[in-house]
Amino acid sequence: MYYPYFRGKQFELLTIRETAGLLAESGFVPIIEPVREALGGLERTLKAICAAEGRAIVIVNPNFGEHAQDGADITALLREGFAGASDICAGILLKDGMSIDDAFAFYEEHRGHRPVFIHAGFGEPKTLAEKLGDDLANTQHVFVEEHCGKLYWRHFRHSMRILLRDGFKRRKNADYPPNEQFSDLHVTFEEEGMNGFGDFLTVGDDYSEGGGPAYAVAIHLTYINPGKDDVMDVYHFLSTSNNTPTDPAGKFGQALEKLISLLNSGHSHLFESTAISEFRDLHAKKHFPGLGSVKKLSMKHHIETLANYLS
Repeated sequence: MYYPYFRGKQFELLTIRETAGLLAESGFVPIIEPVREALGGLERTLKAICAAEGRAIVIVNPNFGEHAQDGADITALLREGFAGASDICAGILLKDGMSIDDAFAFYEEHRGHRPVFIHAGFGEPKTLAEKLGDDLANTQHVFVEEHCGKLYWRHFRHSMRILLRDGFKRRKNADYPPNEQFSDLHVTFEEEGMNGFGDFLTVGDDYSEGGGPAYAVAIHLTYINPGKDDVMDVYHFLSTSNNTPTDPAGKFGQALEKLISLLNSGHSHLFESTAISEFRDLHAKKHFPGLGSVKKLSMKHHIETLANYLS
């Protein structure tokens, strides 16, 4: 039903490992685009998913990172480490400029891992659907909404279809408003004719290798807004000092104070997830875990919020 899209950095993979049981229990299927050359973290993550009896999609031809030119090592990992894992699927990223022959070659090469097509700029949907023929009904297709609309999706209407929407608007941390709309797709995906939906969590689709110094620290937390037909909104809790890139721990404390204050008001609508409990604990201990861990907690909270809503 829910297909969260992760780039395979350290804290993204940690998020998946720490929520593997909940993902499996909820029927959520993470999509992972490996962007780091070393694949040990990915392997541990997939083992955690298998141990929880969950499912995952691993992109074998990434668009970003250190495997963007050649995903052979990813293919080798799936073949050698997960040959019998029927719930670890190969994701084929259909990019701008990719030929129909290249797309179908990936499909044939990875048939053993139930290939999933992820449409992200591909220009020949009708030809692909026709080439799949009778196999079309047994295939899964994930549509990145920014790159394809209803006229594109209609060629695959007899298959399993998932719509992926980027609800997170990336800005400089200091420029985020206190809160804004994230997405309504968790409510409306069936009305769009889809079997499932996805997003890029509270990270967004914009890819960067690493951020510069943080002038402002932000904590991004999504919530279901019952006053707006259960739309999902997102809070941005910002540090109050943002003129220099110094003292990230102090700035995190300022942002965390705003979060705890709103939680204690009783009017936040934030689901009391395990991630929220960890934020409360950090506040009580006055501890800064590092910006990567803050991002991980934000993603965990997003997953737990959707699991609670859809349960």
